[in-house]
Amino acid sequence: MGPGVASKGELTRASILEGAYQHFLRQGYHGTSMRQIAEEAGVALGGIYNHFSGKEEIFTAVLEAYHPVHEIVPVIQASEGATIEEFVRNAAMSMMAALERQPGFLNLIFIEIVEFNSRHLPDLVGVTFPKVMSIVGPFAESQNKLIDIPLQSIVRSFIGLMFMQYFAEKLVGSQFVDMPLEEAFEQTLQIFFHGILAE
Repeated sequence: MGPGVASKGELTRASILEGAYQHFLRQGYHGTSMRQIAEEAGVALGGIYNHFSGKEEIFTAVLEAYHPVHEIVPVIQASEGATIEEFVRNAAMSMMAALERQPGFLNLIFIEIVEFNSRHLPDLVGVTFPKVMSIVGPFAESQNKLIDIPLQSIVRSFIGLMFMQYFAEKLVGSQFVDMPLEEAFEQTLQIFFHGILAE
């Protein structure tokens, strides 16, 4: 088998994950059976257990495979800017585009929070956050403009604010503030940079 060619086992595993992902989005974790996953994936029920020990392991693999947190690192790596503001603005807009490319993300996160009490997310973030810090840290130090707060707290706040802005747009949209999406994100970035208190 040549390089880059998936094996039969890898293709079967990918089919199981895709089938599970579709069912989890439609029915939630507890509403989805192993039999439904097998039927969606086009494999025998017993064949699933050659790849996964059970449904929770499948969910963990789905969360890992479809979570846009994987896109954050390359997005931040690709972000450009001569100043902190430019760099953060470009990273933020790229993050929003990455989230838009994963329309099922919101459902997946709600399943993780409601049905699993967020117990899988720390492991996923634990792998990604150090990579983000390794990119942001050297750039931030070269700028020498940040307030005296640990950089980890600043990055965590930024990621949290961007995710919450995304959730707010999906959950309430223009219910409270009717403005273009880009303008809403720009205002969120202004709050991140400058706070809400007038000088």
